[in-house]
Amino acid sequence: MKTIGWAAGGLAAAVLLASAGWGMLHPAGGPAANLVGRPAPELVVRGFDGTTVRLSDLRGRPVVLNFWASWCVPCRAEDPALQGAARAYAGQVQFLGVAFKDSDAAARAYAAETGHPYPVGDAVGGVPGGFAVTGPPETLFIDARGTVAARFLGPLDGPALGRYLALVGVGP
Repeated sequence: MKTIGWAAGGLAAAVLLASAGWGMLHPAGGPAANLVGRPAPELVVRGFDGTTVRLSDLRGRPVVLNFWASWCVPCRAEDPALQGAARAYAGQVQFLGVAFKDSDAAARAYAAETGHPYPVGDAVGGVPGGFAVTGPPETLFIDARGTVAARFLGPLDGPALGRYLALVGVGP
């Protein structure tokens, strides 16, 4: 009887260690998409102005892809910097805003209130999982070839935005 107890305990310990090892190699929620250095996944945005923008159609110039929400206070804080840079570097870089986990009415109202100088709207069919967006604000800096040069989590300010734009060849 004592031998059976030790064997069961040993088996339980082995299963626990094997499970822990597997869990360390395969984190919950699937692998985090490290997009930096890889081509950006395809994304189609239906702008609130009725236009449709396909990310792949923007190849040939850098893109700043910003995921935002009307309820997101940090998104509202970074918005003036994004709009200012979009105006300052018009023709050098394309900005594209994607509403993330927001109601259509609230996102449209916010977009109308702020008057973005670049397309903003909803991702057709939702944001593809390849972007691995965890929550707004998140911004991707994509070079002219369509490769993700950098990913920024959280609100951007003017100086940080300038540094990231330089990574995709945009700046004074």
